Amino acid sequence: MEKTEIKSVHKWKSYAEMLIITAVVFAVDQLSKYWIRTHLALRETITPIPAIGSWFRIIHWKNTGVAFGLFQGNGWVLTVIGVAVVIGIIIYSTQVTEGPAFWRVALAMELGGALGNLADRINPELGYVVDFIWIGNFPVFNLADSAIVIGAAIMIIGMMIQDSKTDGRENERRDSDTEL
Repeated sequence: MEKTEIKSVHKWKSYAEMLIITAVVFAVDQLSKYWIRTHLALRETITPIPAIGSWFRIIHWKNTGVAFGLFQGNGWVLTVIGVAVVIGIIIYSTQVTEGPAFWRVALAMELGGALGNLADRINPELGYVVDFIWIGNFPVFNLADSAIVIGAAIMIIGMMIQDSKTDGRENERRDSDTEL
């Protein structure tokens, strides 16, 4: 195989991996929200583990804003922003197919989460994001939100590791230059 063919195969393999991660995140998010909508009335709460019921609950929550309950009632603006974010992630993801794997995993998780919340907003039966995980006094969230946060954490940790490796190589080069 020629070098360009190998690059092309690697690129398509990277796209396939990202698509699979995105699809899994999206599907699990949408299935969990469907279960909540069909098994709990709005604001109904259950405690799946009674021993920690005051700390961990499941609640059917309507979120017309963004994370932490900010910007409530701005659904159409948030939908436009959501579409822009999805397009931005898709465009940027084409540039990381040959880079470190953490970029692809992080972007795919963020894309799956963004699509999950966007699907709720544009669903004519909803028009809001279904949130259902309630931990302590933390605002209620969902699996899409979790995927976005985990994707961002992977990105930050990956960049920190990459920077530390780069710094180490620069220090080695400086040390070898001074020995001459």
